[in-house]
Amino acid sequence: QQQQQQQQQAPSSTQMQGPSMNLAAFTQPSVEETDVEDPLEDRDDDNSEQLVKELLGASFQNLPQTHDSERAKHYAPRNPYPFQTPYPTVPPPIFDNPNVFEKFDLDALFFIFYYQQGTYQQYLAARELKKQSWRYHKKYLTWFQRHEEPKVTTDEYEQGTYVYFDYETGWCQRIKTEFTFEYCFLEDELMTPTSHIAAV
Repeated sequence: QQQQQQQQQAPSSTQMQGPSMNLAAFTQPSVEETDVEDPLEDRDDDNSEQLVKELLGASFQNLPQTHDSERAKHYAPRNPYPFQTPYPTVPPPIFDNPNVFEKFDLDALFFIFYYQQGTYQQYLAARELKKQSWRYHKKYLTWFQRHEEPKVTTDEYEQGTYVYFDYETGWCQRIKTEFTFEYCFLEDELMTPTSHIAAV
Protein backbone atom coordinates (compact mmCIF):
# COMPACT_ATOMS: atom_id res chain seq x y z
CA GLN A 1 0.00 0.00 0.00
CA GLN A 2 2.86 2.37 0.82
CA GLN A 3 4.45 1.68 -2.58
CA GLN A 4 1.16 2.38 -4.31
CA GLN A 5 0.80 5.71 -2.42
CA GLN A 6 4.38 6.72 -3.40
CA GLN A 7 3.69 5.91 -7.05
CA GLN A 8 0.53 8.00 -6.96
CA GLN A 9 2.31 10.98 -5.31
CA ALA A 10 5.41 10.94 -7.56
CA PRO A 11 4.68 12.45 -11.02
CA SER A 12 5.86 10.59 -14.04
CA SER A 13 8.78 11.75 -16.14
CA THR A 14 6.57 12.24 -19.09
CA GLN A 15 4.33 14.56 -17.12
CA MET A 16 7.28 16.69 -15.97
CA GLN A 17 8.84 16.95 -19.44
CA GLY A 18 5.58 17.70 -21.15
CA PRO A 19 5.16 21.35 -20.18
CA SER A 20 8.86 22.11 -20.63
CA MET A 21 8.93 20.64 -24.11
CA ASN A 22 5.85 22.60 -25.11
CA LEU A 23 7.42 25.85 -23.81
CA ALA A 24 10.62 25.25 -25.74
CA ALA A 25 8.65 24.61 -28.89
CA PHE A 26 6.84 27.94 -28.36
CA THR A 27 9.92 30.12 -27.72
CA GLN A 28 12.45 28.73 -30.18
CA PRO A 29 12.04 29.77 -33.83
CA SER A 30 11.31 27.19 -36.38
CA VAL A 31 13.75 26.09 -39.05
CA GLU A 32 11.71 27.78 -41.76
CA GLU A 33 11.97 31.22 -40.05
CA THR A 34 15.79 31.12 -39.69
CA ASP A 35 16.96 29.50 -42.91
CA VAL A 36 14.71 31.16 -45.56
CA GLU A 37 16.10 34.53 -46.97
CA ASP A 38 13.83 37.43 -47.83
CA PRO A 39 14.38 38.56 -51.49
CA LEU A 40 13.18 42.06 -50.62
CA GLU A 41 16.25 42.67 -48.45
CA ASP A 42 18.63 42.21 -51.38
CA ARG A 43 16.50 44.48 -53.55
CA ASP A 44 16.65 47.29 -50.96
CA ASP A 45 20.43 46.95 -50.77
CA ASP A 46 20.72 47.30 -54.55
CA ASN A 47 18.55 50.43 -54.55
CA SER A 48 20.51 52.02 -51.73
CA GLU A 49 23.80 51.27 -53.48
CA GLN A 50 22.53 52.82 -56.70
CA LEU A 51 21.33 55.87 -54.78
CA VAL A 52 24.74 56.32 -53.19
CA LYS A 53 26.41 56.13 -56.61
CA GLU A 54 24.08 58.78 -58.00
CA LEU A 55 24.72 61.10 -55.06
CA LEU A 56 28.47 60.66 -55.41
CA GLY A 57 28.27 61.39 -59.13
CA ALA A 58 26.26 64.55 -58.51
CA SER A 59 28.74 65.72 -55.90
CA PHE A 60 31.69 65.21 -58.27
CA GLN A 61 29.97 67.39 -60.86
CA ASN A 62 29.82 70.28 -58.39
CA LEU A 63 33.31 70.12 -56.98
CA PRO A 64 34.69 73.50 -55.88
CA GLN A 65 37.26 74.97 -58.22
CA THR A 66 40.45 76.71 -57.25
CA HIS A 67 39.21 80.09 -58.37
CA ASP A 68 36.16 79.77 -56.10
CA SER A 69 38.32 80.56 -53.10
CA GLU A 70 40.01 83.53 -54.76
CA ARG A 71 38.79 87.05 -54.13
CA ALA A 72 37.63 89.21 -56.99
CA LYS A 73 40.41 91.41 -58.26
CA HIS A 74 39.52 95.05 -58.78
CA TYR A 75 41.83 97.47 -60.51
CA ALA A 76 43.02 100.26 -58.26
CA PRO A 77 45.06 102.98 -60.00
CA ARG A 78 48.25 104.02 -58.23
CA ASN A 79 47.88 107.70 -58.97
CA PRO A 80 44.17 108.45 -59.40
CA TYR A 81 43.45 111.75 -61.07
CA PRO A 82 40.24 113.61 -60.19
CA PHE A 83 38.16 114.54 -63.23
CA GLN A 84 34.61 115.41 -64.09
CA THR A 85 32.14 113.06 -65.72
CA PRO A 86 33.34 112.60 -69.33
CA TYR A 87 29.87 112.09 -70.78
CA PRO A 88 27.21 114.78 -70.44
CA THR A 89 23.96 113.76 -68.88
CA VAL A 90 21.85 116.29 -70.78
CA PRO A 91 22.23 117.68 -74.31
CA PRO A 92 24.01 121.03 -74.55
CA PRO A 93 21.64 124.00 -74.80
CA ILE A 94 22.85 124.77 -78.30
CA PHE A 95 20.94 121.73 -79.63
CA ASP A 96 17.68 123.33 -78.60
CA ASN A 97 18.20 126.01 -81.24
CA PRO A 98 16.33 125.21 -84.49
CA ASN A 99 18.81 127.29 -86.51
CA VAL A 100 21.58 124.83 -85.67
CA PHE A 101 19.73 121.98 -87.40
CA GLU A 102 19.74 123.91 -90.67
CA LYS A 103 23.52 123.43 -90.79
CA PHE A 104 23.42 119.65 -90.33
CA ASP A 105 23.75 117.34 -93.33
CA LEU A 106 21.24 114.60 -94.07
CA ASP A 107 23.25 111.88 -92.35
CA ALA A 108 23.30 113.85 -89.09
CA LEU A 109 19.59 114.59 -89.32
CA PHE A 110 18.72 110.94 -89.88
CA PHE A 111 20.98 109.92 -87.01
CA ILE A 112 19.29 112.35 -84.62
CA PHE A 113 15.85 111.25 -85.76
CA TYR A 114 16.45 107.53 -85.24
CA TYR A 115 18.71 107.65 -82.17
CA GLN A 116 17.16 110.52 -80.20
CA GLN A 117 13.59 109.30 -80.16
CA GLY A 118 11.11 111.06 -77.96
CA THR A 119 13.28 114.16 -77.59
CA TYR A 120 12.99 117.72 -78.76
CA GLN A 121 16.02 117.16 -80.96
CA GLN A 122 14.17 114.42 -82.85
CA TYR A 123 11.35 116.86 -83.49
CA LEU A 124 13.76 119.50 -84.83
CA ALA A 125 15.47 116.94 -87.08
CA ALA A 126 12.12 115.80 -88.50
CA ARG A 127 11.07 119.38 -89.10
CA GLU A 128 14.27 120.10 -91.02
CA LEU A 129 13.84 116.94 -93.11
CA LYS A 130 10.34 118.06 -94.07
CA LYS A 131 11.75 121.43 -95.12
CA GLN A 132 14.00 119.55 -97.54
CA SER A 133 10.98 117.78 -99.10
CA TRP A 134 11.38 114.48 -97.24
CA ARG A 135 8.20 112.70 -96.20
CA TYR A 136 7.92 110.09 -93.47
CA HIS A 137 6.19 106.76 -94.27
CA LYS A 138 4.40 105.40 -91.19
CA LYS A 139 4.20 101.83 -92.52
CA TYR A 140 7.86 101.43 -93.52
CA LEU A 141 9.11 103.81 -90.79
CA THR A 142 11.46 105.61 -93.13
CA TRP A 143 11.78 108.80 -95.14
CA PHE A 144 10.89 109.18 -98.84
CA GLN A 145 11.60 111.95 -101.31
CA ARG A 146 10.38 112.32 -104.86
CA HIS A 147 13.08 111.54 -107.39
CA GLU A 148 10.87 112.90 -110.16
CA GLU A 149 7.30 113.99 -110.61
CA PRO A 150 4.86 111.14 -109.96
CA LYS A 151 3.51 109.34 -113.00
CA VAL A 152 0.13 108.65 -111.40
CA THR A 153 -1.60 110.89 -108.89
CA THR A 154 -4.98 110.30 -107.27
CA ASP A 155 -6.74 111.41 -104.12
CA GLU A 156 -5.53 108.29 -102.29
CA TYR A 157 -2.00 107.69 -103.59
CA GLU A 158 0.72 108.68 -106.01
CA GLN A 159 3.05 106.41 -107.96
CA GLY A 160 6.52 107.02 -109.37
CA THR A 161 10.25 106.90 -108.57
CA TYR A 162 11.36 107.83 -105.05
CA VAL A 163 14.53 108.12 -103.02
CA TYR A 164 14.24 106.54 -99.58
CA PHE A 165 16.60 106.27 -96.66
CA ASP A 166 17.60 102.72 -95.77
CA TYR A 167 18.26 102.86 -92.02
CA GLU A 168 18.19 99.09 -91.42
CA THR A 169 20.69 97.45 -93.78
CA GLY A 170 22.92 100.08 -95.35
CA TRP A 171 22.31 103.46 -93.70
CA CYS A 172 22.22 105.06 -97.13
CA GLN A 173 19.86 106.47 -99.72
CA ARG A 174 18.32 104.12 -102.30
CA ILE A 175 16.05 104.56 -105.30
CA LYS A 176 12.70 102.79 -105.58
CA THR A 177 10.96 102.75 -108.95
CA GLU A 178 7.25 102.20 -109.55
CA PHE A 179 6.55 102.80 -105.89
CA THR A 180 3.01 103.55 -104.72
CA PHE A 181 2.93 106.02 -101.86
CA GLU A 182 -0.45 105.81 -100.20
CA TYR A 183 -1.43 109.04 -98.49
CA CYS A 184 -2.92 107.18 -95.52
CA PHE A 185 0.65 106.26 -94.48
CA LEU A 186 1.93 109.81 -94.81
CA GLU A 187 2.97 111.41 -91.52
CA ASP A 188 1.86 114.98 -92.05
CA GLU A 189 1.90 116.22 -88.46
CA LEU A 190 4.88 116.72 -86.21
CA MET A 191 4.21 116.37 -82.50
CA THR A 192 6.33 118.39 -80.11
CA PRO A 193 7.49 116.31 -77.11
CA THR A 194 5.40 116.99 -74.02
CA SER A 195 8.52 117.28 -71.89
CA HIS A 196 9.74 120.22 -73.97
CA ILE A 197 6.32 121.87 -73.83
CA ALA A 198 6.27 121.54 -70.05
CA ALA A 199 9.77 122.99 -69.81
CA VAL A 200 8.78 125.95 -71.95
